[in-house]
Amino acid sequence: MAEQDEHYFTADPSVPFERQRVEFEAWDQELVMESGSGVFAKGRLDIGTSVLFKETEPPVQGRFLDLGCGYGAIGLTIAKQVPLASVIGIDVNERAVRLMNDNARALGVDSRVVACTPDQVPTDYTFDEIWSNPPIRIGKEALHELLLTWLPRLLPGGRAVMVVGKNLGGDSLQRWLTERGYPTERIGSAKGFRVLESIRPA
Repeated sequence: MAEQDEHYFTADPSVPFERQRVEFEAWDQELVMESGSGVFAKGRLDIGTSVLFKETEPPVQGRFLDLGCGYGAIGLTIAKQVPLASVIGIDVNERAVRLMNDNARALGVDSRVVACTPDQVPTDYTFDEIWSNPPIRIGKEALHELLLTWLPRLLPGGRAVMVVGKNLGGDSLQRWLTERGYPTERIGSAKGFRVLESIRPA
């Protein structure tokens, strides 16, 4: 299967694993990480994630989940920005897990960051915040199942911050989340993307 045909949400991509350096700015800091083939946004910071950073302020402290972490752009930026943050990144893509853990070591935050597959997170582990550029292309039904699996892991009063393309259902997802008991507001919008904030009621 050619690389362009390989889905980044494949558990074990078959394309040869080639790493590629990524440099980007987020929340007034310069970051350098490694991405890789068969992982979302190889060699770049994707537009949606860049919008997420530009339309939000850094969180303050807490336990964070980077849902669909990829090579770790969101979770590792939080860890570098927030000294009191602990971060778990999850991804079904084993290469993504390896890359985020390697990037955490390179950035010196591996004592507060771990990436793993979803089944490795203890069932009783909860989070203050979830940050995500969710894998919309897995399909609406699978996405809804994913969100309803992890949003209940938020502590009461906790929030999820997500970036979703308008043309990929950002507005309808906002309504759906609210209807499911997670009041959701649009807190930013740029370049065809919506930044949504969902709250787990106290």
